[in-house]
Amino acid sequence: MPPDPVVPATARVSGPTAGTAAARVRVAGPVAAAALLLLCVGLLALAVGRYGVPVGHVARILLAGLLPADPAVSGTEQNIVLLVRLPRVLLAVLVGGGLSLCGAALQALFRNPLVSPEIIGVSAGASFGGALALLLGLGPVLLVTGAFSFGLLALGLLFLVTSGRGGAPMLMVVLGGVVIGSFFSALVSLVVYLADPFTTLPAIVFWLLGSVAAATSAKVLVAALPVLAGTAVLLALRWRLNVLSLGDDDAAALGVRPRPLRWVVLASVALIVAGAVAVSGAVAWVGLVIPHLARMWVGPDHRVLLPVSFLLGGAYLIAVDTVARTLTAGEIPLGVLTALIGAPVFFLLLRRNRDRIWDSA
Repeated sequence: MPPDPVVPATARVSGPTAGTAAARVRVAGPVAAAALLLLCVGLLALAVGRYGVPVGHVARILLAGLLPADPAVSGTEQNIVLLVRLPRVLLAVLVGGGLSLCGAALQALFRNPLVSPEIIGVSAGASFGGALALLLGLGPVLLVTGAFSFGLLALGLLFLVTSGRGGAPMLMVVLGGVVIGSFFSALVSLVVYLADPFTTLPAIVFWLLGSVAAATSAKVLVAALPVLAGTAVLLALRWRLNVLSLGDDDAAALGVRPRPLRWVVLASVALIVAGAVAVSGAVAWVGLVIPHLARMWVGPDHRVLLPVSFLLGGAYLIAVDTVARTLTAGEIPLGVLTALIGAPVFFLLLRRNRDRIWDSA
């Protein structure tokens, strides 16, 4: 009999040692491959730009404490790599990886492959919280707090709308997310209308378009705290998401309490989205497209799917940001480019892999 596509927690503590070792290889192999891809894309992004830096020089700059000094590496190259491009790459990893991880977790939570932070309205809620903080002139800490609070509120409203026995149908989730997202989008429009057109409005509009162009070490730290905290919680619960994706009744039979676990996942997702939105604005489609690509590669086992989604999301957003800053003289907003790429890619995925996506969800 072939194994179930979702491996419950009990399967991890039973069976021979050889089976356990094989399972670890199945988990570690794709994760290592995705990490290697992220590393290669990151090195390439640090080297590419209007001022090109050889990849070898980039490696020597990053490993300055381990390798002997190279006179061929100039001070200008060091400043460009360490002060300009490295914070941008790190911020892209946090934002792209966090949004992708949220998409994978929400799709397991709602047992629906079309759920993402954008579709269910959490990004709109977090955007309103951040825009309101900018309108009131609050600092970065309160910006994250506002984005987190309203992102959690949007998720809570959706959960109240779609909660019920047997789970919510796809149409209910999508319609509920559209309503909630439209409501918070209207509030964002109200904030834009009330903003001072000469001082506050440009900052709000630029922030809402999505970008990591203004990345600094301080912004990386602001994003890292909530994103990594939420990521750690979701990764720690990855096997429980396997059980939860079977349904509430089966999860309860296996010793998992669905309702408290669901709220922990929702709070973690809101925290990650808050950290991402606070420093980059609304970056769409990452949390929808990348989990599908990861699921097509590694399958629906969330012990593998969640870390691979995070790594692939980081690599994807680094690549998109590199294109955004090198394609034209004027930088393309990141949120615009991810939507232009994500929408047709997701359409092709649905057309070519409909059966595989729905069967593995």
